[in-house]
Amino acid sequence: MRNRIWELYEAFDHRFGYRRIQDELIRQDQWKVNHKKVYRLMDEMNLKAKIRRKRSTKLRMKKVMKPYIADNVLEQNFQAEKPNEKWVTDITYIIVGQEHRYLSTIMDLYTKEIIAYQISDSYDLTFVLDTVKEAVHKEKDAMGPPILHSDRGAQYTSEDYHNILADHHITPSMSGKGNCFDNACIESFFSHLKVEALYYYPIADIDEAQRITEEYIYFYNHQRAQRKLNRLTPVEYRNQAVA
Repeated sequence: MRNRIWELYEAFDHRFGYRRIQDELIRQDQWKVNHKKVYRLMDEMNLKAKIRRKRSTKLRMKKVMKPYIADNVLEQNFQAEKPNEKWVTDITYIIVGQEHRYLSTIMDLYTKEIIAYQISDSYDLTFVLDTVKEAVHKEKDAMGPPILHSDRGAQYTSEDYHNILADHHITPSMSGKGNCFDNACIESFFSHLKVEALYYYPIADIDEAQRITEEYIYFYNHQRAQRKLNRLTPVEYRNQAVA
């Protein structure tokens, strides 16, 4: 078992701690193994998920008018009955030294898959609209149409954003003012991205940070199994649902 634990630890680039290693032993090898045993063996082998602490960085943008405020249709009900029933979206930053880029994503709450994302140098409306267009194009043959939940950021309260949702019969939903828990799922993804990838590697420049972000999103969708998905990856869970 020690050899297999080491193989998995290396295969996932030292990102996984004992609980996720246990998940992979069950998922890949069908081993019935207690998490305490995996913890003990990894501790004896000095194998730990190498995670850096988050850096506190605040980015500012100009205050703009926010005329389009949608109701909180989602109301923290993050369970979905089928793919493309409920989507959530948000923006985060990717920062290296004095350089930064912005990441806009949309997640399907049924599969927890990142179905669309855009990376931009500018914290503007265009890349948010492009994210919606990408999701619609990718899911056009299987759309509900969905609810799309966001916070009350300037991009999401713009007329153009609400127009594009209306054009595709997407129902807008927005968090309560200042309530980050209303969009907890997408915030959790951003945390995984930064802790498991961006704060783990010594990043040389912003272009490398963008490459690592894109690689991590692929890893998250195709390789990172989740307990809430019966130890399947988001893509595996989707394929199982539509089979």
